Amino acid sequence: MSPFRLTRTLPEDAAGAALRADVRAGLTGSPKTLPPKWFYDARGSELFEEITALPEYYPTRAEREILLARSGEIAAASGARTLVELGSGSSEKTRHLIAALDGLHTYVPVDVSESALTGAGRALAAERPGLEVHALVADFTAELPLPDTPGPRLVAFLGGTIGNLLPAERAAFLASVRALLAPGDALLLGTDLVKDVRTLVRAYDDAAGVTAAFNKNVLHVVDRELGADFDPDAFDHVALWDAEREWIEMRLRSRVAQSVKIPALELVVDFAEGEELRTEVSAKFRREGVRAELSAAGLELSRWWTDGEGRFALSLSVAR
Repeated sequence: MSPFRLTRTLPEDAAGAALRADVRAGLTGSPKTLPPKWFYDARGSELFEEITALPEYYPTRAEREILLARSGEIAAASGARTLVELGSGSSEKTRHLIAALDGLHTYVPVDVSESALTGAGRALAAERPGLEVHALVADFTAELPLPDTPGPRLVAFLGGTIGNLLPAERAAFLASVRALLAPGDALLLGTDLVKDVRTLVRAYDDAAGVTAAFNKNVLHVVDRELGADFDPDAFDHVALWDAEREWIEMRLRSRVAQSVKIPALELVVDFAEGEELRTEVSAKFRREGVRAELSAAGLELSRWWTDGEGRFALSLSVAR
């Protein structure tokens, strides 16, 4: 078995402190918001796995199609000896890329979940003798100290997750990724593309109601972790397309006027009937927009691949 190492860069209480800060800031702001990262406790992760198998939810299938068809080209174009994956989770999608990277020396999965990193990392180390796996328990939106590994480096940020960041957050994130790269290193970025509104909205409002349950799961998390008394049944799931900003918004709409107590924050939050709490933004992209955002961060778009229906894109950009 090849070596597996795990380094924790987050304090043990980092998740709890971040949740408290996000809930206080988001529920005292106007409009009210909560970040989508808090969907993902164990139940939220199970629900998201269900979502990826729904007929309405195309992004996971579309991205997998590209990886299956183009991993060889990605490997040849990047020549990577170190692969860094941000938000790696189970590392399932990346296995196609790892298999194609003949000269790969080290895989660095980065995630906030130690259990996910340990499970996926140990499995990969066992499956691929000779591959170094150095997992990082870290928040990739903060400063990220990478281990000393051989170049060239390829940083992968898949799943269209960059769409969950607001424009200023995307700019800061891409600049931080560029700071990890030497000239000639590369970023492999997954972006969901602008398409017809019906397809977009259905992907976030499925007929079976799985996405609605996923959306409401953030309230269960706040209840459990902060002792709040949210009643998820008192909120309706809403998904809508913002044509001006070209993003989907997921919201929770209060069915009644209500007050929610959050004892851990000594906070009471009032909701008017019909008031909405924004839980996710999912931006959709066009090729030239992606090129411009990458260029502003010091990255030059060099390759662009889409699935057969043109729904999703993987782009390779090189650090200048």
